[in-house]
Amino acid sequence: MRALVLDVEGTTTPISFVYEILFPYARKRLRNFVESNWDRLDDVIAAFQKQAADDLVADHPLRPVTGRESLIHNALAYVDQDLKVACLKTLQGLIWEEGYRDGSLKGEVFADVKPAFQRWSQAGLKLAIYSSGSVFAQRLLFGNSTEGDLTRYISDYFDTEVGAKRDAESYRRIAARLGLDRDLLLFATDVVAEAEAAHEAGLQVVVLRRSGNPDPGPHLFPEARDFTTPPFP
Repeated sequence: MRALVLDVEGTTTPISFVYEILFPYARKRLRNFVESNWDRLDDVIAAFQKQAADDLVADHPLRPVTGRESLIHNALAYVDQDLKVACLKTLQGLIWEEGYRDGSLKGEVFADVKPAFQRWSQAGLKLAIYSSGSVFAQRLLFGNSTEGDLTRYISDYFDTEVGAKRDAESYRRIAARLGLDRDLLLFATDVVAEAEAAHEAGLQVVVLRRSGNPDPGPHLFPEARDFTTPPFP
């Protein structure tokens, strides 16, 4: 093993933090943030406009983005439908950035995360994060975590721009970008479908069965309850 690639939700971070803290925080502040920052959201607006055009073709009940109200309407629709679209992820990241900066948010991580990051760093192992959340949001969470700034231990970040997490090709791309043979990478996740995709790509795989995670269901992969037990070094 030369590198570890970690999922976030349910792997380094409690699922409850994502769904009970992060998502409600962004939803509650979305309207005020858009209205207050409209003049500096050109890239976000363009991304929402492109997404809306695609969604209208797909027959989703969304609106062409022509101003604040239509963007807010679509953003809330994406939230309520739990759609992992890039434009929403970018907007949420900007809202969370304010919260991390003013101290009202702290990125929650499990107690074994920092010691494991330190241990792997000392062993010369490369550490990467792969999440459906944007790279920007990943850096915010680990840079402002309950255990301090953990970004010093992380060499690479990947989000859905590299591909869907249930697509084997995504893991092949990650290995290529890390410059390592795929069988030298260990991917850790709480989602069996993601583990299956990584395994198909040739990575080593472990499924996390942490307290608070839903039962992963039947599978043939190694399991761990935290980062202190094998197959984690």
